[in-house]
Amino acid sequence: MKRFVLVCSIVLLGFAVAGCQDMRGRDIGTVTGAAAGSAIGVAAGGKVLGAVGGAVIGGVIGHQVGKGMEKKKK
Repeated sequence: MKRFVLVCSIVLLGFAVAGCQDMRGRDIGTVTGAAAGSAIGVAAGGKVLGAVGGAVIGGVIGHQVGKGMEKKKK
């Protein structure tokens, strides 16, 4: 069972990486922030609510940082 979960995780990660090839800076910032926020929310002790709350907050912060990085490039 553990091997099945590992293989599925690797396949899904491959699809996720392939889908991110043409993303803009703010999109990448949003996804990265949401993933990091979700991990921090769970690590802080919140299960579902911590993950969702962390993902929302991290996504908003990541979006703003990505938008700022796009403006610097122009």
